[in-house]
Amino acid sequence: MYKKGTYRIIENRPLTPAVYRMVVGGNTQWITRPGQFVNIELEGFYLRRPISVCDYSDNTITLIYKVVGRGTEAMSHMEAGRDLDMLTGLGNGFDPDVECLRPLLVGGGVGVPPLYRLAKDLIARGRKVSVVLGFNTAAEIFYADEFRALGADVHVATADGSYGVKGFVTDAIRDKEIGFDYFYACGPLPMLKTLSLSCGTSGELSFEERMGCGFGACMGCSCKTLTGNKRICKDGPVMKREEIIW
Repeated sequence: MYKKGTYRIIENRPLTPAVYRMVVGGNTQWITRPGQFVNIELEGFYLRRPISVCDYSDNTITLIYKVVGRGTEAMSHMEAGRDLDMLTGLGNGFDPDVECLRPLLVGGGVGVPPLYRLAKDLIARGRKVSVVLGFNTAAEIFYADEFRALGADVHVATADGSYGVKGFVTDAIRDKEIGFDYFYACGPLPMLKTLSLSCGTSGELSFEERMGCGFGACMGCSCKTLTGNKRICKDGPVMKREEIIW
């Protein structure tokens, strides 16, 4: 169930030259699981911008977004005190109640933010959480320290080797011999595919996709599953590893 509402920007600042952290205030009751997203209306743009929820409280929502086009560029210049029209509670989100003891969370680039609230919820349930974060270079790293502050075991991979393990998230999982009995992942499609085909446990994948409406009306975003095509915005963005057809 999603809801349209007005939210006021409390903070909007860069974490890296291209990645921003925005905190908005307003009604958060429609957000019920980590991994859900909001859809933001931007003046002068036809389509709303879908942004994953990084964290939320009773009256605030934390969003982390990357400047990749004119819409997110406009967002980066928005100042505190401005009101936003947003749809909240979109998507199905991750399931933190899956029976597991040592979950692994894998995030690539802007796929990292929704894993933060998931890590918080899993640790609150007594799980021993490992996190692997993948970036192109050290200059792009964000939120690694925030995951550590939660009590997670954090590993970072950079494609150019400027920080942590040189290579991709799968290299870090192998090199650090990380043990896990379930995994959650969000990131680029090649990363999700590699994890899905290489990990020996069950898991959940959160797909990144361009969206038209954000709530399942336009059928503009979909992926192939064992039970037919599913809409990433409505049936996802989180889906079980076993149901995806690559």
